[in-house]
Amino acid sequence: MIPSVVLRPGKDKAVRNRHHWIFSGAVARLPEFEDGDILAVRDAGGGFLGFGYFNRRSSILGRMLTFDESPPENALAENIIRAAALRSRLLGDSTDAYRLVNGEGDGIPGLIVDRYGPVLVIQVSTLGTERLKPLILEILEREVGAETIWEKSNLPSRKEEGLPPFDGLLRGRPVEEIVIREKDLRFIVRPAASQKTGFYLDQRSNREMVRELARGRNVLNAFCYTGGFSVAALAGGAVSAASLDASAPAVELAGRNMTLNGLDRSKNALITGDAFDVLRNHPLDYDFFILDPPAFAKRKGEVIAACRGYKDLHRIVFKGCPPASLVLTFSCSYFVDEKLFRQVIFQAAGEAGRRVRICGRHRQSPDHPVNMFHPEGDYLKGLLLHVD
Repeated sequence: MIPSVVLRPGKDKAVRNRHHWIFSGAVARLPEFEDGDILAVRDAGGGFLGFGYFNRRSSILGRMLTFDESPPENALAENIIRAAALRSRLLGDSTDAYRLVNGEGDGIPGLIVDRYGPVLVIQVSTLGTERLKPLILEILEREVGAETIWEKSNLPSRKEEGLPPFDGLLRGRPVEEIVIREKDLRFIVRPAASQKTGFYLDQRSNREMVRELARGRNVLNAFCYTGGFSVAALAGGAVSAASLDASAPAVELAGRNMTLNGLDRSKNALITGDAFDVLRNHPLDYDFFILDPPAFAKRKGEVIAACRGYKDLHRIVFKGCPPASLVLTFSCSYFVDEKLFRQVIFQAAGEAGRRVRICGRHRQSPDHPVNMFHPEGDYLKGLLLHVD
């Protein structure tokens, strides 16, 4: 029999509501176990709640894998199969690159799986999932299929879990580059030499929106990474699209993505540099600004500094942009929620003395589902702004 964790009286509500996380303050009694073990979870009266894995080193003591008596191994396979079926229904054959498993959004805490054609790139962020990795790989090979499985687990959370970073080949042959498809657009992905898993798949729907809005406009794509928004803007009829990023390899790849899609490279300035410095010290001769920076707050204690950064960024753009400009701006910092993000932008607009209107609110693409019972997975928020 699997040993049981017993929760304190009145501390079982979150689990009954299918929230995956259990904090130490909710636990009345732990059995003897090794960190990373799967344990049964029971309420104060002994009622069975499900199975989860536990790690004393983590600020989140336990993460639920099932909320019933299903064996965790069976639930893992069922959730991966269910996740793959959802993407097939949502996306059809419109793309061969998408998020296949989105952590708690697909009922598998600590696991991200992104598909790039025949290549799967996984991220493992918890000790419990690390110990399940052989089973996960077996299920992925059997139920999903892939020529290559690469792991890119260079995540800060792994240190707290007692795990070192890992980046390397797990199955199949090494792949330096692969070309993926989003409808009629193509992008080069370098799984082994990239940020995150290789491409910002969560922005797919927003790239489509940019393509629809960009006709006749001069676009500045700040924090451009490999130029996804720039390609979409030019494909949509933008007059020009400048791509700005601090990473020279990313900017070089943005240029290659222009060429790959048959777009006029002369319309696309490639700028390597700090976005704040470039925006502050050069004329902003554009009328469509795309701001998609990395997370400014990766921890709760970084929120104040992050808000200062977001405000400075938007104040610079609001002060310098011409009238009737569009600004599509994002925050992927979970700890900066939408209300706070809007407040910071409100302050920046006031300090810049510009009239700013919200024309749209935007989220991650639908292949990044958020579990209704686990709102912590709702990380990306975006606003389309009009600046008079």
